[in-house]
Amino acid sequence: MKTALLFGSSGLIGGHLLNQLIQNNNYSKIKIFVRSEPEINNPKVEIIKIDFNDLENHNKDIKGDDCFFCIGTTKQNSKDKNEYQRVELEIPKEIAKIAKSNLVNSFIFVSALYANPKSSGKYVRFKGLVEEELKRLNFLKLVLMRPSFLMGDRKEKRIGEKIGIFVFKLLSPLLLGPLKKMRPIHSKTVAKAMVRAANENLEKNIFESNEIVELF
Repeated sequence: MKTALLFGSSGLIGGHLLNQLIQNNNYSKIKIFVRSEPEINNPKVEIIKIDFNDLENHNKDIKGDDCFFCIGTTKQNSKDKNEYQRVELEIPKEIAKIAKSNLVNSFIFVSALYANPKSSGKYVRFKGLVEEELKRLNFLKLVLMRPSFLMGDRKEKRIGEKIGIFVFKLLSPLLLGPLKKMRPIHSKTVAKAMVRAANENLEKNIFESNEIVELF
């Protein structure tokens, strides 16, 4: 029986991921790392309140078998550009380094469509830089999920994203070949694929949005 580490359990993918991990018999314990304590009452779940500005102080907690990372933010939610960089770039890299030092076997990371460390766009550049660091750390298993527009019930309103999802859902039948990866994907589908990828020996470790659907 394994221990899962989950960062981002209150998010769109993370909420579904927590439910999937609770239902999965491969895991006897799920550690969720949170800023504020959620209302969860399940014997498999261990809630760890964490200060993301003092991660080294939580070194002893970041121990287990599979680490699932789906923390993310938007420029809209992070008015301070330094905070945006901290959440999207520095925090995942720091957590990955601690996990590796604690001999965590697997790291399953929610990246982004078109992640590229040389991109001019901050979001995909930061995701690409995190991917590079994760590859360098050489986990026994590394899985990179690159979803397109995420469908699901968000707590906050993202008008621009909603418009994008609506447009791309209409265009989905026309998005063929290399454009298939631009089709919107449901957050629950991503969560289920992450758990499967962590528990099966797959031939690849980078999954574009259309490949995530095939995994599910």
